[in-house]
Amino acid sequence: MNPKLTLYSRTDCCLCDEMKDAVRQAAAKIALDFEVIDVDGSAQLREEYGAQVPVLFINGKKAFKYRVKVKQLEQRLARCALWARWGLANNGE
Repeated sequence: MNPKLTLYSRTDCCLCDEMKDAVRQAAAKIALDFEVIDVDGSAQLREEYGAQVPVLFINGKKAFKYRVKVKQLEQRLARCALWARWGLANNGE
């Protein structure tokens, strides 16, 4: 099963664009599922994540906030793959 990455983002956010780019670069090397959610589309999400975007979750757990380098993301995803092989639920922390 591929890791599921969820990015809480917003329009016109340069940090969000940088994080999307890092995820796309990692996705070129590692199979993953990627979803982008615009926090401004929901009052609840805007209140929960509005001041923190971008926020990247891996398999439902917060993994990165504001910035991530491609190498950092690839390392975290590699750890996730190891945990999955061992049959353990973890996001690679």
